[in-house]
Amino acid sequence: MQNLNFQHVLRYREEFIDGLLATLQMTGISAFFGLLIGVLGAVLLTRGPKPVRILLKSYIEIIRNTPPLIQLFIIFFIFPSIGVRLSPFLAACVALSIYFGAYAIEIIRSGLNSIPKSQIEAGECLGLTSFEVFSFVILPPALRNIYPSLTSQLVLLLLGTSVASQIAATELFHTATFVESRTFRSFEVYALISAIYVVVVVSSRVMFAAIGALAFRWPVRR
Repeated sequence: MQNLNFQHVLRYREEFIDGLLATLQMTGISAFFGLLIGVLGAVLLTRGPKPVRILLKSYIEIIRNTPPLIQLFIIFFIFPSIGVRLSPFLAACVALSIYFGAYAIEIIRSGLNSIPKSQIEAGECLGLTSFEVFSFVILPPALRNIYPSLTSQLVLLLLGTSVASQIAATELFHTATFVESRTFRSFEVYALISAIYVVVVVSSRVMFAAIGALAFRWPVRR
């Protein structure tokens, strides 16, 4: 067994930094559009017409019961046959947004359904409009209820960006395979990116916990 030597790997520190930034950027874009899908889909799933609800339920079932890698391959390799060509990075963002959106719909829908009907009726009795009832009566407690599940799903989304390496999107895992092919230091490379993922995930969880404590006045765990 060859002796461990991280110096050869650390020569590519700039590539690792670029890969990490691309991963974070991919996560941010996918989370933003996935949340838009989640909010709109959850509202339509609870209040939309029956045909729309059927379409949304079909979308959720298909996405949640197929591997995200297949969804990514369909967007990147099959969509060009119908004239839709996307770069690897953009294709990954689209696939991850669709994937995250399916889970976000169910999470947000459960939060909306957790609000007692009597609370909604009380807001309507006060003369609030439908938008005001949703904004001030339904949404704040619903967000409080779903916040832990939603942030956990965001962490899984961050880790899931590694599938983008399969279409040569330049994110952290793809950078690792590139460096490994140049240095032949497999253990050092994958130990390093494992440490990076751990630091980023733990930091994200601490950040989400702090935001939850400030927004919902939860006690901070020690």
